[in-house]
Amino acid sequence: MSHLITQAQLSADQADWSTVVLTLQRLCLTDSTIPLDSTQLAQVLPLAINVLAVGDFQEQWEVAKVFATLGQAAIAPLTELLQDDTAELEARWFAARILGDLNDPTAMRALVEQLQNSEDEDLSQVVAEALAHLGPAAIAALTELLASATTRLFAAQALAQIRHSDCVIPLLSIAGDPDPTIRAIALEALSSFPDDRIPPVLMAATQDPAVGVRKVAIAGLSGRTALLNPDNLMAALTRCLWDLNLGVCQQAALALGKLQRDEAVPLLQRALLAPNTPLPLQLDLVRALSWIGTEQALISLAASLPPQTSGLPLAVCQEILTLLGRWEAPDLKAIAAQTLITVLPQIEASTLRRAIALALGELKQPIGLEPLIHLLADHDAGVRLHAISALKQLDSAAAYTRLTELQTDPALSENFQVGVRVALQEWETELPL
Repeated sequence: MSHLITQAQLSADQADWSTVVLTLQRLCLTDSTIPLDSTQLAQVLPLAINVLAVGDFQEQWEVAKVFATLGQAAIAPLTELLQDDTAELEARWFAARILGDLNDPTAMRALVEQLQNSEDEDLSQVVAEALAHLGPAAIAALTELLASATTRLFAAQALAQIRHSDCVIPLLSIAGDPDPTIRAIALEALSSFPDDRIPPVLMAATQDPAVGVRKVAIAGLSGRTALLNPDNLMAALTRCLWDLNLGVCQQAALALGKLQRDEAVPLLQRALLAPNTPLPLQLDLVRALSWIGTEQALISLAASLPPQTSGLPLAVCQEILTLLGRWEAPDLKAIAAQTLITVLPQIEASTLRRAIALALGELKQPIGLEPLIHLLADHDAGVRLHAISALKQLDSAAAYTRLTELQTDPALSENFQVGVRVALQEWETELPL
C-alpha cells in the first residue's frame, strides 16, 4: 500500500494527474480491502484534492469516486476547496457534489454555510443540488434557508427535488412568494403530492398574474381531478382556455382533454371554431378532443371537417383526420371510419385525401375497403400509393381478391384500371415464388 502512495506522490510531482487518479483508484477501490490509517489518509487526501483542483474534467470525475472510501476525513479539505474563491468553479462544483454524496451532517452544514455566504449563482445552484441529494436529512436546514431572500430560490429548488412528504409544508409556505419563479417551483413540486391541502392552492394560482405560474398550476390540476370538485375545476380551466397568453390557453385545452368528460367537448369545439384562434392552439384543441375519446368527442371532430365547417387550416384538418384514424375505443372505430368515408368526396386537397387513406388503413374496418380501392383512380400519385399501403394494412387478402375481380371489369375508367394494375403489381412482388 505504501508503495502505491509513493507512486502517486511521484506522479503528482510530475503533474501526471491521470496516473495519480489510476493509482488512487487502485489503492482505494481495487486492490485494498484494508481501510487506510490516519497517516495514509493524511498522504492520500492532498493528492485527491490536488486532482480536483488542477486536473481536467475527466480526471476530476474519476477521482471523485475515491472520496466515498475516505469518509469523514475528506470533509474538511473538501469544504476548504468549496470555500476557496480563487479555485476554479469546476473544482468547487466537484467539491460540493462529493460533499452531498457523503451524506454526513458535517458535510451538510458545510453546504448550508456555503449557500448562505456564496455570491456566485452558479455555485449556489450546484450547492443546492448537493443538498437535495442528501434527501430528507436536508429538509430542516433547507426550510431555514427559505427565510432569507438571498437563499430562498436555491433552497426552494433543492426542496423541489427531494419530493418527500415533509417538504409539503415548507413548499406551501412559499407558494405565494413575491418572486414568480419561486411560486412556480413550489407549485410544480407540490403537484406531485397527494395532499388535499394542495389543490385549492393550485386553483387559486390559475389566476396568478405570472404566466409561468398559471401554466404550472393548470398542469398540476390536470393530475388532481380526484381531489377537486369537477364543476369548479371545469370552470377554472374554461376561464384559462380564453387567457390572454397562448401558452396558458394551450395548457388549459390539454388539461380539459385529460379530464375525459363530455362536458368539455362543446367548450373545446367552441374555442376550435372561434375566429382568430391561433394554429398552435387549434392543434392542441383537436388533440384534447381526441383524448376525451368518447362518441361525442368524435362527432365534434367530425363536425369540424368540411363540408360541415370551412375555414380551418389545412394542418388542423389533417390532424383531425390522423387522430380519427387512431381512435382507441374499439366500439367507435366503425363510426370513425364512416366519418372519414362520408367526408372523403368533399375533400379536394391531396394532402387530406392521403391522410384519409392512411386513417382508414389504421382503423382496419371492412367498410373502408371499397373507398380505398376507389382512391386508386385518384389523379394524385401520392394518394394512390397511400391507398395501396392502407389496403395492405386493412386486410391484404381481401384487398387482393377484390382487385383481382376488378381487373377484368370493363366498366372501370381508364385511370381506375391503371390504378388497379399498379396495385396488383405491388401485391405480386410480395407473393412467394
